[in-house]
Amino acid sequence: MGLRLGIDLDGVVADFNRGWTSAYNDTFGAELAPDMVTTWDSPTELTHFTDMDAFWDWARDHGGHSVFRHLEPYPSAVETLCALEAEGHELVIVTAKPDWAVHDTLRWLADHRIPLRAIHMTEDKYTVECDVYLDDAPGQVESLARHRGTTATVCRFVRPWNHPVEHARDVHDWNEFHATVRDVAGTLHHAT
Repeated sequence: MGLRLGIDLDGVVADFNRGWTSAYNDTFGAELAPDMVTTWDSPTELTHFTDMDAFWDWARDHGGHSVFRHLEPYPSAVETLCALEAEGHELVIVTAKPDWAVHDTLRWLADHRIPLRAIHMTEDKYTVECDVYLDDAPGQVESLARHRGTTATVCRFVRPWNHPVEHARDVHDWNEFHATVRDVAGTLHHAT
Protein backbone atom coordinates (compact mmCIF):
# COMPACT_ATOMS: atom_id res chain seq x y z
CA MET A 1 0.00 0.00 0.00
CA GLY A 2 1.41 3.36 -1.03
CA LEU A 3 1.77 6.52 1.01
CA ARG A 4 0.24 9.91 0.34
CA LEU A 5 3.17 12.31 -0.14
CA GLY A 6 2.67 16.07 0.29
CA ILE A 7 5.35 17.73 -1.83
CA ASP A 8 6.15 21.45 -1.91
CA LEU A 9 7.30 22.96 -5.22
CA ASP A 10 9.51 26.05 -4.93
CA GLY A 11 12.82 25.37 -3.22
CA VAL A 12 12.07 21.62 -3.32
CA VAL A 13 11.14 20.53 -6.86
CA ALA A 14 11.54 23.83 -8.74
CA ASP A 15 14.70 25.93 -8.33
CA PHE A 16 13.00 29.23 -7.52
CA ASN A 17 16.19 30.98 -6.46
CA ARG A 18 18.03 30.16 -9.69
CA GLY A 19 14.96 31.36 -11.59
CA TRP A 20 14.43 34.69 -9.89
CA THR A 21 18.13 35.58 -9.66
CA SER A 22 18.58 34.86 -13.38
CA ALA A 23 15.52 36.96 -14.26
CA TYR A 24 16.75 39.77 -12.00
CA ASN A 25 20.20 39.68 -13.61
CA ASP A 26 18.65 39.83 -17.09
CA THR A 27 16.34 42.71 -16.15
CA PHE A 28 18.70 44.85 -14.10
CA GLY A 29 22.19 43.86 -15.27
CA ALA A 30 23.07 42.42 -11.87
CA GLU A 31 25.33 39.48 -11.08
CA LEU A 32 23.40 37.53 -8.46
CA ALA A 33 23.98 33.81 -8.01
CA PRO A 34 21.54 31.33 -6.45
CA ASP A 35 24.03 30.43 -3.69
CA MET A 36 23.85 34.04 -2.48
CA VAL A 37 20.33 33.28 -1.21
CA THR A 38 20.86 32.31 2.41
CA THR A 39 17.79 33.72 4.17
CA TRP A 40 14.06 33.62 3.50
CA ASP A 41 14.08 37.38 2.81
CA SER A 42 17.09 37.34 0.47
CA PRO A 43 15.12 38.97 -2.38
CA THR A 44 15.02 42.21 -0.39
CA GLU A 45 18.53 41.79 1.04
CA LEU A 46 20.20 41.20 -2.34
CA THR A 47 18.20 43.52 -4.61
CA HIS A 48 16.93 47.07 -4.81
CA PHE A 49 13.43 46.01 -3.69
CA THR A 50 12.55 47.62 -0.37
CA ASP A 51 10.04 44.95 0.66
CA MET A 52 8.66 41.61 -0.47
CA ASP A 53 5.52 43.23 -1.92
CA ALA A 54 7.72 45.12 -4.39
CA PHE A 55 9.59 41.92 -5.23
CA TRP A 56 6.34 40.03 -5.88
CA ASP A 57 5.01 42.89 -8.02
CA TRP A 58 8.12 42.51 -10.19
CA ALA A 59 7.96 38.68 -10.18
CA ARG A 60 4.40 38.74 -11.46
CA ASP A 61 5.13 39.71 -15.09
CA HIS A 62 7.99 38.51 -17.27
CA GLY A 63 6.92 38.63 -20.88
CA GLY A 64 3.34 37.62 -20.13
CA HIS A 65 4.29 34.99 -17.58
CA SER A 66 5.28 35.10 -13.94
CA VAL A 67 8.76 34.17 -12.72
CA PHE A 68 7.28 30.78 -11.76
CA ARG A 69 6.71 29.77 -15.40
CA HIS A 70 10.30 29.15 -16.45
CA LEU A 71 11.94 27.61 -13.38
CA GLU A 72 14.22 24.63 -13.77
CA PRO A 73 13.66 21.51 -11.67
CA TYR A 74 16.34 20.58 -9.18
CA PRO A 75 18.56 17.66 -10.26
CA SER A 76 16.89 14.28 -9.57
CA ALA A 77 13.60 15.87 -8.45
CA VAL A 78 11.39 14.80 -11.35
CA GLU A 79 13.07 11.40 -11.67
CA THR A 80 12.58 10.68 -7.97
CA LEU A 81 8.94 11.75 -8.07
CA CYS A 82 8.36 9.43 -11.03
CA ALA A 83 10.08 6.58 -9.18
CA LEU A 84 7.97 7.18 -6.06
CA GLU A 85 4.79 7.18 -8.15
CA ALA A 86 5.90 3.95 -9.87
CA GLU A 87 6.32 2.39 -6.40
CA GLY A 88 2.63 3.07 -5.73
CA HIS A 89 2.80 6.29 -3.74
CA GLU A 90 0.29 9.08 -4.33
CA LEU A 91 1.94 12.43 -5.04
CA VAL A 92 0.10 15.50 -3.84
CA ILE A 93 1.52 18.93 -4.61
CA VAL A 94 1.05 21.24 -1.62
CA THR A 95 2.31 24.71 -2.46
CA ALA A 96 1.64 28.29 -1.44
CA LYS A 97 1.17 30.49 -4.53
CA PRO A 98 -0.21 33.94 -5.21
CA ASP A 99 -3.37 33.90 -7.32
CA TRP A 100 -1.51 35.37 -10.28
CA ALA A 101 0.89 32.40 -10.37
CA VAL A 102 -1.69 29.60 -10.49
CA HIS A 103 -1.85 29.18 -14.28
CA ASP A 104 1.92 29.33 -14.71
CA THR A 105 2.31 26.74 -11.95
CA LEU A 106 -0.16 24.39 -13.61
CA ARG A 107 1.62 24.77 -16.95
CA TRP A 108 4.98 24.15 -15.26
CA LEU A 109 3.70 20.94 -13.68
CA ALA A 110 2.36 19.76 -17.04
CA ASP A 111 5.54 20.71 -18.93
CA HIS A 112 7.66 18.67 -16.53
CA ARG A 113 5.15 15.82 -16.43
CA ILE A 114 5.05 15.70 -12.63
CA PRO A 115 3.10 12.51 -11.76
CA LEU A 116 0.68 14.13 -9.33
CA ARG A 117 -2.75 13.03 -8.18
CA ALA A 118 -3.84 16.29 -6.55
CA ILE A 119 -2.77 19.91 -6.22
CA HIS A 120 -3.43 22.11 -3.21
CA MET A 121 -2.43 25.76 -3.33
CA THR A 122 -2.73 26.96 0.22
CA GLU A 123 -0.82 28.74 2.96
CA ASP A 124 -2.33 26.25 5.45
CA LYS A 125 -0.47 23.19 4.19
CA TYR A 126 -1.11 21.24 7.38
CA THR A 127 -4.81 21.05 6.41
CA VAL A 128 -3.92 18.70 3.54
CA GLU A 129 -3.72 15.22 5.05
CA CYS A 130 -0.66 13.23 3.98
CA ASP A 131 1.56 10.49 5.38
CA VAL A 132 4.82 12.27 4.51
CA TYR A 133 5.45 15.97 3.85
CA LEU A 134 8.45 17.60 2.18
CA ASP A 135 8.94 21.37 2.47
CA ASP A 136 11.72 23.97 2.74
CA ALA A 137 9.87 27.06 4.01
CA PRO A 138 10.78 27.69 7.66
CA GLY A 139 7.26 28.66 8.72
CA GLN A 140 5.67 25.79 6.81
CA VAL A 141 8.00 23.16 8.26
CA GLU A 142 7.28 24.48 11.76
CA SER A 143 3.51 24.49 11.12
CA LEU A 144 3.53 21.01 9.61
CA ALA A 145 5.60 19.66 12.51
CA ARG A 146 3.30 21.32 15.06
CA HIS A 147 0.06 20.10 13.46
CA ARG A 148 1.13 16.82 11.82
CA GLY A 149 4.44 15.85 13.39
CA THR A 150 2.99 13.15 15.65
CA THR A 151 0.79 11.50 13.00
CA ALA A 152 2.86 11.94 9.84
CA THR A 153 6.50 12.22 8.84
CA VAL A 154 7.45 15.84 8.21
CA CYS A 155 10.65 16.31 6.22
CA ARG A 156 12.60 19.54 6.12
CA PHE A 157 14.47 19.86 2.84
CA VAL A 158 17.65 21.33 4.29
CA ARG A 159 18.42 24.71 2.71
CA PRO A 160 20.48 27.69 3.93
CA TRP A 161 17.27 29.62 4.69
CA ASN A 162 15.77 27.09 7.12
CA HIS A 163 16.78 25.47 10.40
CA PRO A 164 16.15 22.18 12.25
CA VAL A 165 12.65 21.81 13.65
CA GLU A 166 11.50 19.46 16.39
CA HIS A 167 9.37 16.60 14.97
CA ALA A 168 10.77 17.19 11.47
CA ARG A 169 13.26 14.87 9.79
CA ASP A 170 16.07 16.51 7.82
CA VAL A 171 16.67 15.42 4.23
CA HIS A 172 19.52 16.86 2.19
CA ASP A 173 18.71 15.60 -1.30
CA TRP A 174 16.19 13.62 -3.33
CA ASN A 175 17.94 10.30 -2.74
CA GLU A 176 17.63 10.80 1.00
CA PHE A 177 13.95 11.70 0.66
CA HIS A 178 13.35 8.57 -1.43
CA ALA A 179 15.05 6.46 1.24
CA THR A 180 12.95 8.15 3.94
CA VAL A 181 9.72 7.31 2.11
CA ARG A 182 10.82 3.69 1.72
CA ASP A 183 11.67 3.57 5.43
CA VAL A 184 8.29 5.02 6.45
CA ALA A 185 6.45 2.67 4.07
CA GLY A 186 8.35 -0.33 5.44
CA THR A 187 7.60 0.69 9.03
CA LEU A 188 3.88 1.11 8.30
CA HIS A 189 3.77 -2.16 6.36
CA HIS A 190 5.33 -4.10 9.26
CA ALA A 191 2.97 -2.44 11.75
CA THR A 192 -0.13 -3.73 9.95
